[in-house]
Amino acid sequence: MENFQEQLKNRRTFAIISHPDAGKTTLTEQLLLHGGVIREAGTVKGRGSNKLASSDWMAIEQQRGISVTSSVLQFDYEGKRINILDTPGHEDFSEDTYRTLMAVDSVVMVVDAAKGIEPQTKKLFEIVSQRGIPVFTFFNKIDRDARPALDLVDELETVLGIQAYPMNWPVGSGQVLQGIYDLRADQLVPFKNATTHSEIVDEAMDEIELLRDAGNSFDEDKIAHGQLTQVFFGSALVNFGVTEFLREYLTYAPAPAAMTTVDDKTINPEDAQFSGFVFKIQANMDPRHRDRIAFVRIVSGEFNRGMDVLLQRNGKKLKLSNVTQFMAEERENVQTAVPGDIIGVYDTGNFQIGDTIYSGKKSIQFPDLPTFTPELFNRVVAKDVMKQKSYHKGIEQLVQEGTIQLYKSWNGGDYIIGAVGQLQFEVFQFRMENEYNVEIQFEPIGSKVARWIKPEQLDEKMSSSRNLLVKDRYDEPVFLFENKFALNWFHDKYPDVELEEKM
Repeated sequence: MENFQEQLKNRRTFAIISHPDAGKTTLTEQLLLHGGVIREAGTVKGRGSNKLASSDWMAIEQQRGISVTSSVLQFDYEGKRINILDTPGHEDFSEDTYRTLMAVDSVVMVVDAAKGIEPQTKKLFEIVSQRGIPVFTFFNKIDRDARPALDLVDELETVLGIQAYPMNWPVGSGQVLQGIYDLRADQLVPFKNATTHSEIVDEAMDEIELLRDAGNSFDEDKIAHGQLTQVFFGSALVNFGVTEFLREYLTYAPAPAAMTTVDDKTINPEDAQFSGFVFKIQANMDPRHRDRIAFVRIVSGEFNRGMDVLLQRNGKKLKLSNVTQFMAEERENVQTAVPGDIIGVYDTGNFQIGDTIYSGKKSIQFPDLPTFTPELFNRVVAKDVMKQKSYHKGIEQLVQEGTIQLYKSWNGGDYIIGAVGQLQFEVFQFRMENEYNVEIQFEPIGSKVARWIKPEQLDEKMSSSRNLLVKDRYDEPVFLFENKFALNWFHDKYPDVELEEKM
């Protein structure tokens, strides 16, 4: 048990969030380099060198240079076991990111120092702030011309509504970058091969003096509750400031925290009873084996390979014998794991996103993970009628992942795919062709307003050309309204009917 407590104390589990192209995946690569997991950081943009980011394992990610899935990466550094969840940068995959943020204890927010706070960063931060977990801010790309640091910190506080405490401060940027000044150690960390510009150093020291006189006070309690963010400057691309950031992060980032169940019971990591929840499902991580893996965040107790657990949703007993941990697409069988760890359970179709698993007799159920209401819709058909089996299997598996949402016409068998953004359709089509060998074609339905209606309130005559009646994947009735005007018209005509919107 002592070993269990020690392992628990040394776990750090965090997600990296950012606006696309702020350098999130590049920072992830450098952290892996620090952990000795990889020998050379493969940058997302450096495609000419044939180096691909370790965390971007899916073919479409490597082709486009974007992250569209959440990768799980694990490494050891200075006595700590670190679990990084590298989230999709593209806004069309906010839903996957949102669910991932439910599985971490802290967040690293990467901001482009030339652009400041961008829309996707703001949106993701709002999700994080609801949880009240620590946020660490890394202003990236200071080896390029950046905005004034005081402006960046002021915008951070103004736009996001969080107090900021700089841990270091840039001395210049771009071609005149001198280094970063460590405010805690009171010393300059010089940038390699920098040409000395004394006036830039003097200007930075004046700003630092201003920070010390008028800046926020360091407050560990506020950091722990996500009310104050420690701010770091650096460049992930040239590996400058990353070491300083990582060491400070490990000093102040929290170990795994307790979670609350649906009946308001607190489940502590130290509890002997094993529990966890599925926050992601991924099919075909290895296309040769057509595998399917459920990603489980361990909340309490110790996982041991071969242990029996109960799936809370249906009471089914499962044996967890084929379980892995990850380095992007690389994986290894795991014998034991503790709270904070992410394990991958090979799945034959038992799991759904949001499922709770637990051992022992005391039932545990964690809250459902959120789903977004789709805004764009396409009818979808297989071009080759001879490939119906692969077509249905592909759709079923990708829907279970949460990649897209599936609907069926109310009185027919037509498949209708719903998504938050257009890129989700492109990824869906790419994966159907490359992983299931099925060519599909879309028939656009366009933008719709989706609302769920209680079955007991439904009358099929309510449906019209302006509100298409469909079923979701659980056969629950849904109206797809042409626009907000059609929705308002429906409300006026049927004032007693309750319509539900997801997030």
